[in-house]
Amino acid sequence: MERFTCVESVAAPLMLQNVDTDVIIPMRRIVSAKGFDDLSRCAFEPLRYGPEGADGPENPDFVLNRAEYRGAEILLAGENFGCGSSREPAVWVIRAMGFRVIIAPSFGDIFFGNCFQCGVLPIVLPSATVEAFAELAHEPDARFVVDLERCEVTTPAGERVPFEVNLLRREGLLEGLDDIGLTCRREAEITAFQIADRDRRPWIYAPGDAVRE
Repeated sequence: MERFTCVESVAAPLMLQNVDTDVIIPMRRIVSAKGFDDLSRCAFEPLRYGPEGADGPENPDFVLNRAEYRGAEILLAGENFGCGSSREPAVWVIRAMGFRVIIAPSFGDIFFGNCFQCGVLPIVLPSATVEAFAELAHEPDARFVVDLERCEVTTPAGERVPFEVNLLRREGLLEGLDDIGLTCRREAEITAFQIADRDRRPWIYAPGDAVRE
């Protein structure tokens, strides 16, 4: 997983509430996609394209299709972003579109957790703050800076807005590690615990269940 430290970018304002994972990537596309590129092509399909879907022309009115937001690494979103069914590909396709940060007033719980496993930083800020960011984002070449080391967003106007993030999740993003990677860093401690625990409580271990030393 790519390390996350600081991102400077324009911010794409997708200020819709309750954008669920089936809008982010329809289930029928997950099961029929011919590779990852085809999957990412279908991101936000119900909003991004016209009646013909991803096989037809883009919807020019959809904010992520506008030239000024192509290549944006920061996505601004409305309440309850990523709600609905659990599917990690919803984060995959957002990352494939180039986004490293999503700022919203609230997220679907499972989607929020999946973001950290895929190198995407979800930031929760008050609705009024996100709305103010969206207003600034409409200005030409309005660039935001998201600094994970300092845990703050700097707006195009120079205002610094702090945000909170779980310390372990922050560590994982800074070092480019998912939960498994973070756990493997403590392999020596885990092994030492298992050896000591086997001495204390041998009855809970199956016969022949060796502890790796």
